[in-house]
Amino acid sequence: MKMVAHFLVVVLFSIASSLVHAYDPSPLQDICVADLNSEVVVNGFVCKAIKEVKADDFFLSGFDKPSNTMNKVGFNVTNALVNQIPGLNTLGISLVRLDFAPYGENPPHTHPRATEILTVLEGTLYVGFVLSNQNNNTLITKVLNKGDVFVFPIGLIHFQANIGHTPAVAISGLSSQNPGVITIANSVFGSKQPISDDILAKAFQVDKKVIDHLQAQFWVNA
Repeated sequence: MKMVAHFLVVVLFSIASSLVHAYDPSPLQDICVADLNSEVVVNGFVCKAIKEVKADDFFLSGFDKPSNTMNKVGFNVTNALVNQIPGLNTLGISLVRLDFAPYGENPPHTHPRATEILTVLEGTLYVGFVLSNQNNNTLITKVLNKGDVFVFPIGLIHFQANIGHTPAVAISGLSSQNPGVITIANSVFGSKQPISDDILAKAFQVDKKVIDHLQAQFWVNA
């Protein structure tokens, strides 16, 4: 009986350990610069040969320049992910610059593979995230000013909105080389192929005409 209990403990510990490392695997060598041109398909990217590695694999310029926010939501993002900095491969981190027009917003979205930590460089942001069903979908919000820092836990729906009449800028660090982003409205109403309006009408408890109108919109992928 003791052996069975010990075996179960070992199995559970192994499962827990695997879950801890379930997002970005820890590196097994000094560097594994992503070979973005390789045709080999793996979970992540194949390593470039060390002799082919150069300083530019770890470098990106232009983060001081604002991106174009002339769109429906008044927001844009500049990425420093593994596709922009191949040296991030296997390191489990990335960076993004968030630019907001006056009263622009980064609509409700989620990062399926990363926690996000944000700091405001300019402006005032109203930010928040929503807890899961088991916690009654509780909304956690905060108004952030220049120099403030806020954390968005992995996988939870969250948003940022500029509540000022001047542009706002923020920088976010993410705990994955490729955090992914799912913009909720885009996914629900702008999916390819569209979700049945019968299903969405029942889910949102509205008339199908409302759903058809929403599905006819041009959804912006920030």
